[in-house]
Amino acid sequence: MKFGDFDIQSFVSERFALDGGTMFGVIPKSMWQKLLPADENNLIRMVNNLFVLTAHGKRFVFDVGLGDTLTDREKKLYGTDGASHIETGLASLGLTPNDIDYLLLTHLHTDHCGGAVKKVDGTYVPRFPKAQVVVSEREWRVAMNPDERTSAVYIPERLRALDSAGLVELIEGDRYQVFPGITLCHTGGHSEGHYGIEMESHGVKVWYYADILPSQHHLRVPFIPATDIYPLETMAVKRQLIPRIVKEQAIIAFDHETQFALAKVTEIDGKLKCEPAGSAPVAVH
Repeated sequence: MKFGDFDIQSFVSERFALDGGTMFGVIPKSMWQKLLPADENNLIRMVNNLFVLTAHGKRFVFDVGLGDTLTDREKKLYGTDGASHIETGLASLGLTPNDIDYLLLTHLHTDHCGGAVKKVDGTYVPRFPKAQVVVSEREWRVAMNPDERTSAVYIPERLRALDSAGLVELIEGDRYQVFPGITLCHTGGHSEGHYGIEMESHGVKVWYYADILPSQHHLRVPFIPATDIYPLETMAVKRQLIPRIVKEQAIIAFDHETQFALAKVTEIDGKLKCEPAGSAPVAVH
């Protein structure tokens, strides 16, 4: 999809499943299962949508999915066989990992950064050898020192491969401009250093807020994953963010939405209407 001088494309890198309660926190199953029905094991189907932005003569990838180096324990945790389609997805866009200039990582949970590495002769190495990896300094610090609650989603061994290759650029601050029209916005909430990405070209806006808005169903303020370490922060961010999305007519890029990757959000009679930036069913919340 072209917007102004920018172009954004997407593909599904992995399909996986998570416990429904993990994705909706304190919201009762009687409510969320009407939106995303669970299977007999209480698992709901999910995807990782990977986005490739072409702007300023560079190519940027926003988060990189689970990848293909998962342990057996991780495969069970994420309800997946461990297959990844990063290379084939890029190939469908006429690209290879060598064509990517920047990885903008909103946070360092495995389902968002696992694909940044691959294994060669049993050793983790960068999958995107020419890409600068931009990530929050706060997020990096906690990811390299996981605790009892976060050790399942932060895997330091994979991150060290990026650091050893000299690819990591750590950033700080509430807002960080990577290039004109591409700004990282600290949210916290979901994780210590979680950032959203706001893009704008010629007045057209496309925003990717990762796990603050993982799907169309999370447009409701209290619908927050149980994995958020600061849920009240997430709610505060959403109270400000969602009215901005509607007012500024920003297109939202969803990381885990199964129906559409890019969507427009409008408000009619107090209800949010979410429809794809392409052609798929309209959803009303």
